[in-house]
This record gives sequence, structure tokens and C-alpha cells, in this order.
Amino acid sequence: MIYTSFKHSPPPEGCQPQSDGVGNIINQQSAVDTYAPQNFSLVLDPRSLYTKTMRIKGSVLKSPIIQELPQNAELLKRARELRQARNLPEVLFWMQVTKGRFHQIDFDRQKVIGNYIVDFYVKRLRLIIEIDGSSHIGKEVYDRKRQNYLESMGLKVYRISTGDIKYRLGCVLKELEKYIIENYSMG
Repeated sequence: MIYTSFKHSPPPEGCQPQSDGVGNIINQQSAVDTYAPQNFSLVLDPRSLYTKTMRIKGSVLKSPIIQELPQNAELLKRARELRQARNLPEVLFWMQVTKGRFHQIDFDRQKVIGNYIVDFYVKRLRLIIEIDGSSHIGKEVYDRKRQNYLESMGLKVYRISTGDIKYRLGCVLKELEKYIIENYSMG
């Protein structure tokens, strides 16, 4: 449940506003609680309720329910090491999307999800971006199993080749923009 004390914010669903702006929670079962996936808990991020709408080229983007994802704590150290590794294609891409440079969208780098570390993750869209290079050659079965696991949690996986990042970075960003509009636009 979410409690609010913001006087000028709209109350969340199931909350009746009082004259002082603070809401009282009504005793009702949320549909989110009823249909939570097995072994996962749904947690709404209160910040997502009060942030501005995401847009790309005038298209309003729908934002799925923010769900905390499982993560193997043993992989957190490895993810930090990978962030420091300075993989050239990942660094080139990161420089274009970090600090909201790509349509004010927040990207996480080397995010642990379950027993896997993904290259980039956009929490508000539940979108994973994978940079595929020579290290993926011969690992097609592993990559397919990994992608199936991630998609089973309602995540989308978008793949970019290292060659495209090195030689067509501008086109890569336009294609990513187009993909996001096609898959997340409300209109």
C-alpha cells in the first residue's frame, strides 16, 4: 500500500483525500495483489506515481507496473566489475543514454536480474538492451534460455550488435527510439 502526504498530489487509488491533504486508506483488495505472479511480489515505486510522463517525439509512453525483480546477490560484485571493465561498445552506448540524454529516460548499466546480468535496463519500461558481440558466438542456446527467462517475467529484450554501435551509432539510437515508440506508445 502507498501512503501519501503530498498536499497537491492526486490520491492513489483506494485512498480518500481529507481536508488537510493527507489520505486515509480504504479497506479494499487491490487487483495488483490478487494477480501477482507466483514467487514474486509487486511493489509500486512511489516515485513513479509523481514523475512526469515519458515522451518520445510527442508520443506518450505507457509505463508498466513497476515490479521489483529477483536478483542473485552474489552477482552484484560481478556487475560492479563489469561496469568498470570499459567494454568499448557498451561505453559508447552508455555515453549516449546516461544522465537522461536519450529522451530523459533513465538507464541502468549491468543490472542483475535473477541469475543473469543484463547490459542495460530501463525500469520504467521494463526493457532490457543487450549489446551482442563476439562473446555471444557459440552461446546461442544459452542466450535463448536467458532471453526466455527474462521474457517470462514480462520484460522485453532489445538486441544491438557491437558493429552497429561502433559504425552506426546514430542509426542505432534512431532504431531504438522507433522500437520504443512502436512498443510503448499509448496512441
